[in-house]
Amino acid sequence: MAKVKFYLDKADKSSHHPIYLVLRTKGVQIKIYVGEKVKQTDWDVKKQILIETSENAKSINNYISFLRTEIEAYLNSTTPANLTSESIKIYISAIIESRKENKETLILCEEKVEYRAIKKIKFIDLFAGAGGFSEGFLQAEINNTQFDFVLASDINENCELTHIVRYNYQLNLKTEFFRKDITDETYLEELIEKLKGQTIDVICGGPPCQSFSLAGKRKKFDKKDDLFSHYLKVIKQLRPKYFVMENVKGILTKESGKIKDMILAEIKSIVDPKELHLIITFLDGIKREFKGNNFLFDCYKNRIQIEGFEENEKQEYRNIYINFIEKRFKELTPKAFDYKTSKTNYQLNTIRHGFNLLKREKELDKLKRIIINEKTQCNLSGDDFIDEFDSFIEKIEISDIIEKIDKAVQNVTNDSNLRLEFKEIIQGLELLDKTFDEIVSEIANRLSNKDDQIKLNNILKKIRLYNIDLPFVALASNYGVPQNRERVLFIGCRKDQKVINDIPATIPKDQKVTVFEALHDLDFLENNDERFNYDNVNYNSKLNGSTTKLLSLLKPRTIDGKVDLNGLTYSEWSKNGRLIKNIKILKNPFYVRSNEELLHPLLHISAPLHNHKTSNQNPDVVKRLNLILNEGDYKKAKKELISSGVESEKRNYNVLNPEGQSPTVMTIPDDYIHYANPRALTVREMARLQSFDDSFVFQGKRSTGGEKRKSEIPQFTLVGNAVPPLLARAIGMEILKNIE
Repeated sequence: MAKVKFYLDKADKSSHHPIYLVLRTKGVQIKIYVGEKVKQTDWDVKKQILIETSENAKSINNYISFLRTEIEAYLNSTTPANLTSESIKIYISAIIESRKENKETLILCEEKVEYRAIKKIKFIDLFAGAGGFSEGFLQAEINNTQFDFVLASDINENCELTHIVRYNYQLNLKTEFFRKDITDETYLEELIEKLKGQTIDVICGGPPCQSFSLAGKRKKFDKKDDLFSHYLKVIKQLRPKYFVMENVKGILTKESGKIKDMILAEIKSIVDPKELHLIITFLDGIKREFKGNNFLFDCYKNRIQIEGFEENEKQEYRNIYINFIEKRFKELTPKAFDYKTSKTNYQLNTIRHGFNLLKREKELDKLKRIIINEKTQCNLSGDDFIDEFDSFIEKIEISDIIEKIDKAVQNVTNDSNLRLEFKEIIQGLELLDKTFDEIVSEIANRLSNKDDQIKLNNILKKIRLYNIDLPFVALASNYGVPQNRERVLFIGCRKDQKVINDIPATIPKDQKVTVFEALHDLDFLENNDERFNYDNVNYNSKLNGSTTKLLSLLKPRTIDGKVDLNGLTYSEWSKNGRLIKNIKILKNPFYVRSNEELLHPLLHISAPLHNHKTSNQNPDVVKRLNLILNEGDYKKAKKELISSGVESEKRNYNVLNPEGQSPTVMTIPDDYIHYANPRALTVREMARLQSFDDSFVFQGKRSTGGEKRKSEIPQFTLVGNAVPPLLARAIGMEILKNIE
């Protein structure tokens, strides 16, 4: 395996030594100047880097590390036959030339601030998508406290590609990307391995809950159904100080608010194992409330103890619990049937086999995941297959198995006393499918003494690992985003941390960033056009007499949107970037179509501007959009569209208002019409409305359609599904203010 080494050559007249890279591999020997000169006293010969306290050490050492990593990856991934002195020199020279273009920017990272003690708050981003949360957190800093981006995770290849280009190649961060289905049975184990023992302070993510319904009442089984519970499994395992879960506003009112209540109950059911003994001791003290029913009392006690085990241990102890209940069933059976009858009775067999199924919960979950995945792969919906598939999945749900056992128990005997004893078996089994919060609520309902109720509440404060108030709605435009996007935030705060129940607006209502501020300087494109460099905009020809009025909207602002005479305009922030000072763009923004192209730097399309391409719209589409644009509203324009023969079956078009904020940016570009041109938006324009910096390049396919939207995540989808970085920044800032 080839190794890249660095050494100092002879000094120049100013006693500075040029740094040379030397490479020897299988007959190929290369020596090349990397473009930097240093003092010999600043050079660590053994480590082949600058001593940390020397001038420009951070930028040059980052550069050396970047060169070594890039070149060794290239050598190890390229066919040996293609590794010639000339090809390797071309490759290395391209990297060095890219460095020269950024050199002035890189040197800026050597401000004295770098030598202050910086506190790092480690975070991971689940369901990371394009990286809206990640980007926003990396823009947040308070009192030398900032975020350390440890890992991102998502299932999609293009999410991975976009992250690697941005955070590993451009920013030279050591962030790991974990591409795996969070519902996979090995996900948690592999995630822990990738974290290598690091303590995670914050977890953020937006598990889709659109298709989620109440346990036991799901009729449509979708791959997204279970993602929230798996997100919480990660929380339970890693126990961060804070976690953030964002979702659509509709989650608050779904099923009359019951889904919201269920989510809160699940969060409140995350317990501190070290304190669980408190409620066990408490139960012993209120045993009288069970009125001599020792079996049911033991069920509550044993079921609660399961909550104290790690996720990978819980199935074993759930089975021990099931065996405990099954033993009681076997004790009762001879009271209802003679031996011979008991072996063939249909109802008893249902109960026995139900116990067997409950003990195979892990295997049934795996089977369920396989079937749901096959449904997704085969696009089963609206056909004769879907009901049968969903019916089978429903039958292997724990709640459905217990329900069948319950029905069988009701028909076992006519003896009322014996039926009550059998019913207790069902009550014990039902605890399997309940959260800790639901179980302690049942216990609280049994308490007749007010002092016991107060005591239980105090115990629960110690046992519950996370405090959370009601979820709240955050409006993106309150944080400097030129978009009226509403997102629901659930912020879980570990019991040793301050509760966060709001994200204060960073901008007054009368200072919100407008669409014109976000997009005005990008309006140099025509139909079916693509640009890789910024250009001048002819406002007079574009704005139809509104030039003076609209240009007056441009205001200097702080990073989070407040008007400030010493600030930058929104578009200038987008071009210059919003990352904290010690994160520098080491490599120019570039685009690749695939992971394969990423390994070959000569295929990287490097340019100042990316993702700025308009669609090739035919004359009828242009005419339609022009009529809607002139009318200012799709509904008002419908009569003229019909009379002109360019009507559309499309449900809606949104004409952007340059003086206000855009509606929620979705994943389909032709939902929006540019305020000054009869065309849809480009990826870059949608990214501006989301508050992504221009240097953030969305990789892979630009768009896709039809059924492919279910499996592919092209650029437009990456943008539309993202959390706006400036909203994420505001969340990150609030966490940094409060974290201890």
